[in-house]
Amino acid sequence: MPIGAVVFDAYGTVLDVAGAPRNAAATDARLQSLWPALPEDWRRKQLEYTWLRAITGDHADFARVTADGLDWALDRAGLADPALRARLLALYDELPAYPEVPGVVQALQTARLPRAILSNGTPAMLAAATRSAGIDGMIDAALSVEAAGIYKPAPAVYALATAHFGLPPDRILFVSSNGWDVAGAARFGFVTAWVNRAGLPVDRMPHGPAHVLTDLSPLPDLARALCCSISTPPTAPASPIATKASACPCCACPA
Repeated sequence: MPIGAVVFDAYGTVLDVAGAPRNAAATDARLQSLWPALPEDWRRKQLEYTWLRAITGDHADFARVTADGLDWALDRAGLADPALRARLLALYDELPAYPEVPGVVQALQTARLPRAILSNGTPAMLAAATRSAGIDGMIDAALSVEAAGIYKPAPAVYALATAHFGLPPDRILFVSSNGWDVAGAARFGFVTAWVNRAGLPVDRMPHGPAHVLTDLSPLPDLARALCCSISTPPTAPASPIATKASACPCCACPA
């Protein structure tokens, strides 16, 4: 089946999660000495807490989980500084997009492929992040796990995208830089693209990525190929007018 929508993970895929501590480190020698351990600890504990809360059913939103992860990372680094904590959390709402992101999303918009973000982030966090990244006007929806009350990779989260677009899973291209997210999305039935920026091995899971990218730059061509993968069946020659007007039925790009 040709795809009918592209759905992105946000943090680590569209948004550079190291951006907050990196920006703070530019003017704070303490953070420079702790680079890259502090951002790596923060991100690792943030994700671990989402998984633990999903397993135990003790849900708290991503703003709380992000703050808890930061508290653990600061504690490990021996930093007890409420002002620094507040600054890092504020910067998390202003994470930079990876350099290729605006052009990629714009290309998908030009191709008239529906686009959404599906993220652990709260609605408020996603609104702030997409606005800061300059893509808020180029996506159709920012879908938050808060509507499901559980974190990825729970199937209920991925079902938010199928419900939003009214499409079956195999007609949605799901894009994430997180191998565990790709595994969950593939198990759900999405066509998956793993953005393997770090050149890591594929996770040893029953379901893996259908496509592997080193960054998001090739995504428009991949999406267009998957959208147009089933072309209109050949017919007898039609009038010149009808032939000229033909186009891909799913994204209106030239057939």
